Amino acid sequence: MNIVAQHRITDPEKFFSMNAEEVAGGGPPGVQGRQFFPSQDGSVAVCLWEADSIDTLRDYLDPATAGVSENTYFEVNEERAMGLPEAAAARA
Repeated sequence: MNIVAQHRITDPEKFFSMNAEEVAGGGPPGVQGRQFFPSQDGSVAVCLWEADSIDTLRDYLDPATAGVSENTYFEVNEERAMGLPEAAAARA
């Protein structure tokens, strides 16, 4: 499933010092970061992830970003979405 994680960044220096590629690819099996969209001012970011559930993603991402962002999550409605990555679009 495709999941969006919205990050309200509370410590931009630490948040952006994390290696986004390592975080995106370092999760448990089946959890993979696909896209990362930070705001110009560094106060928020939105990421697209693939995971089997929101709970699985939350269990990985919340500890990884503890103290640097407050995260909210939602499952993407793939039938209405526009611009999903190819791997995600192929399953829809």
